[in-house]
Amino acid sequence: MISNRFDIEKILSGSRVSIARAISMIENEHPLSADFLRLIYKYTGNAYRIGITGPPGAGKSTITNKLAKHYRGLGKRVGIIAVDPTSPFTGGALLGDRVRMTDVELDEGVFIRSMASRGSLGGLSKKAKEAADILDASGCEIILLETVGVGQSELDIARAADTTVVVLVPESGDSIQAMKAGLMEIADFFVLNKADRAGAEQAVMSIQMVLNFKAKQQGWNPDVLKTTASEGRGVAEVADKISEHQSYLISSKQLELKRRTRIIERIRELVGEKLHFDFWNEERDRLLTEKMSDLDSLQTTPFDIVDYLLKNYKR
Repeated sequence: MISNRFDIEKILSGSRVSIARAISMIENEHPLSADFLRLIYKYTGNAYRIGITGPPGAGKSTITNKLAKHYRGLGKRVGIIAVDPTSPFTGGALLGDRVRMTDVELDEGVFIRSMASRGSLGGLSKKAKEAADILDASGCEIILLETVGVGQSELDIARAADTTVVVLVPESGDSIQAMKAGLMEIADFFVLNKADRAGAEQAVMSIQMVLNFKAKQQGWNPDVLKTTASEGRGVAEVADKISEHQSYLISSKQLELKRRTRIIERIRELVGEKLHFDFWNEERDRLLTEKMSDLDSLQTTPFDIVDYLLKNYKR
């Protein structure tokens, strides 16, 4: 029974043990996971999801920690999903992010979950979005999604979050131009952390210069804020900017559109996964093996084999 396995009522009431168990079962692809996610879906959509991304060493975990503390001061329940690099030995998360969240790790109003990236190149674990749904259903009002920090490829976060914050440091200044096609394109605003270091003003100018090259649009245009998160300086301003962006999204109807687009992307992902598992069976593995001799002798091409396999699937 799903209710026995996942303790749905306890999850909805915010039981930390039940939430943790449910996320673990989702990560481990328990046979009842899909049925469980169907049941809790109607309880989602209330939390505001904030993505924190940027290159390694920018201080994403520190900012996440301080933001969580700020929101707790406002009486909000906070969920944190910190995607860490995958351990090459166990396949689990290295938990580097979690040990840095000392301000909120013992707070009953904050649920922290470290998740392994498990090879995901988009910066988010494949299961992080489903874990966010669980936290949403459990009553979290704010969900902070911190990415693994692999650099320019962290574009998944823009699809998963309502507001995306890109964190940079003064040392990022020389690489801003190289980053503009990746991280620079997904930010709703930028945070220059460790702003007490030399070169901070120059880095801010570099970011603003790149932003000036982009065509200005009506409505929201990204800004640059400075923080020294380790000392808590500038964090309240970051929270204010998130609130400002949220208000803009709501008033312009963009939040509804953004979330609808997120659902469509999720459906596409789920369809792709299901088709993958349905497609590859013993028969098509055999057909592929049979065709490899023709490929080796250049009698056919990989594209022809794809067409051949798809025709077999459609039949």
